[in-house]
Amino acid sequence: MADRAVVLKIAPSMQESVTMHLRLPVIALLSLSASAIAQIPVQTPAQAPAADPADPNAYLEDIHGARALDTVKRWNTRSLAALEAKPGYAAYRQRALDLLQADRQIANPDQIIGDQVLNLWQDKSNVRGLWRVASLASFSSGKPVWRTLIDVDALGKAEGKSWVWKGATCRSPSYDRCMVALSNGGGDAVEEREFDIPSGKFVADGFVVPIFKTRLSWASPDALYVATDYGADSLTKSGYPRIAKLWRRGTPLTAATEIASATQEDVGINVSVFPDGEQRYPLVVRDTDFFHSKRSHVAQDGRLVPSPLPDDAVINTVLDGRLIATLASDWRGVPAGAVVAYSIADVLAGRAPAIERVLVPTATQAVEQVDSSKSVLWVKMLDDVSGRLVSLTRRADGRWTQAVAALPTASTIHLDATAGKDDLAFAMVESFLSPPTLYAVRPNAQPATVDTLPGRFDASRMQVEQRFATSKDGTKIPYFLVRKKGTSGPVPALVHAYGGFRNAQTPTYLVDQPYRSGPAGLFWVEEGNAFVLANIRGGGEYGPRWHQMPLRENRQKAYDDLHAVGDDLVRTGVSAKRKIAVSGRSNGGLLVGVAMEQRPDLYGAIVMGSPLLDMQRYSHLSAGASWIGEYGDPDKPADWAFISQYSPYQNLKRGVKYPVPFIYTSTEDDRVHPGHARKFAARLEDYGDPFFYYENPEGGHAAGADKIEDAKRAALVTVYLNTQLGTAPQR
Repeated sequence: MADRAVVLKIAPSMQESVTMHLRLPVIALLSLSASAIAQIPVQTPAQAPAADPADPNAYLEDIHGARALDTVKRWNTRSLAALEAKPGYAAYRQRALDLLQADRQIANPDQIIGDQVLNLWQDKSNVRGLWRVASLASFSSGKPVWRTLIDVDALGKAEGKSWVWKGATCRSPSYDRCMVALSNGGGDAVEEREFDIPSGKFVADGFVVPIFKTRLSWASPDALYVATDYGADSLTKSGYPRIAKLWRRGTPLTAATEIASATQEDVGINVSVFPDGEQRYPLVVRDTDFFHSKRSHVAQDGRLVPSPLPDDAVINTVLDGRLIATLASDWRGVPAGAVVAYSIADVLAGRAPAIERVLVPTATQAVEQVDSSKSVLWVKMLDDVSGRLVSLTRRADGRWTQAVAALPTASTIHLDATAGKDDLAFAMVESFLSPPTLYAVRPNAQPATVDTLPGRFDASRMQVEQRFATSKDGTKIPYFLVRKKGTSGPVPALVHAYGGFRNAQTPTYLVDQPYRSGPAGLFWVEEGNAFVLANIRGGGEYGPRWHQMPLRENRQKAYDDLHAVGDDLVRTGVSAKRKIAVSGRSNGGLLVGVAMEQRPDLYGAIVMGSPLLDMQRYSHLSAGASWIGEYGDPDKPADWAFISQYSPYQNLKRGVKYPVPFIYTSTEDDRVHPGHARKFAARLEDYGDPFFYYENPEGGHAAGADKIEDAKRAALVTVYLNTQLGTAPQR
């Protein structure tokens, strides 16, 4: 359920699967009939228990039910008519579209396969994108020569599908074939098809896995490890695969051989394969909850040999026959947050491996991402929420030496891709006011600029500060404040936060922030207001303990942190009570739903995206059961006792003057069920409280399938904020 403000680019063939943790032309739901929407394919992950018959809004859990869609259509019609008529809407939408679909973009290296680079390119002519390939040499020079592999827009048109690109898993070490993942409408469920890179065509009679939340990897040139829907009893309660099988070419999927299985209470299972030069290391991963997994190495004879790592460690990569992982808790004298390594050969041989300390962060640091190149380990870190990139090499005595890449400070760094045949990494660097720049980085060498974007707005008129608020328990909570230079006196403020699932919130260029309502933050600052990014607990800003502090019964700590930031804005004269808006998506949608109810005196507007709101039912809706490790189990009385204290749907009260929220979601969100947003809106309506609601028929958890929809949402959010906080467009 990860908020994609955390832009981790994880090559499926390189990293352990991330369970949670996205964009069709604009089609207003009001223009579609219930029967038309019902034709959009959706994969129902598991049969949810019947909704509470005593809940008058239970019918809204029926995603494609005619009555539910009629209600949604009514809300959409009313809300869009009101918001699109607001001053400036058309201008905001057009400018957002121009910014998001600008011809001048950086081609991100989505994945390096051998000596080639893969990229998905999207612009105004290629809304869904061109999947293409270039040589690593030409890409590194800054003048890539691209060859188109798949035109996603054309493929969708030819097949009568609303295809959205979801990545590719390529077989090593040849990297000539890939399993391509395509979502019909933008949800998490995908169809997997085998594609041949040299010919640029789908493989005739190749591997095809029907649409589902499938997890797969290459077992050999002619076999796949596949965890998918195999029929009765093959799914967990979270709706993910329970059984992993080995599927050989030339045989039907039904004849695949079972490798391992999970229980129905587990989140799911997968077999990850980590390439390491010419070697490949498969690892069975049985996720017992969102943060704990049982892992076993697969020996050549098929035996499963357990990993010695603790269940909460995060598997990163394999380098020189060593499994690399980041600890989430103290283990064998090594502190939580540290990166460790061990010899896979020792484990397979039955020997107790030596545990090597690769990197131990300081109290202000956090490891965000780890990847490997030919002989170097790359670690993306935060230090007081500022990015740094470290390269590490292993000496003959087993010690690891490190060097810090000379990249711009006070920035966000994205480790985009690493090369397997060379010690080369590509890093994107940006900040609120600095446009993205792509660097080619080698150990102990000055990074080389591959490409940089020109500025898209006048940053010289703006300033960024990092401040710290004090939460209720005395914890210092960092936040970033962006304003025009010389701003004085209280001004309206927009605070974005997330606060969960280890996902750190870091500064990104104000133009393109899809999980923070696109360029709405830019428009907000340009018009004299304040934009705030709050680094509340629950994220990964300071490592595992920062995430763990507000888990389960301690969830209120995250909400106290957000309130502390809002109160600090008032105390320091940045803003004023009821002139503060808070925005959040997914878990952040839950956060702002709680904020709306706990502090209606403080907040004047609530931007609530793809939210969890009915925390009594969340574990029975879509992928909800996979998040019990974060929130607790509402079916257990002891857990419901603390969850019930904040669950927004249950805590909404009649007669309270709440801020008027803007709620948005997607009919095809197969991660966070749209019933959360629907039922909350229905209860507001029943209580006579005003709200704005927009449910996009497609787009999945991102609530939009492309930049066109992102631009529309940015405009809707901006005019909503202007309306609720009493501001007006200055153009």
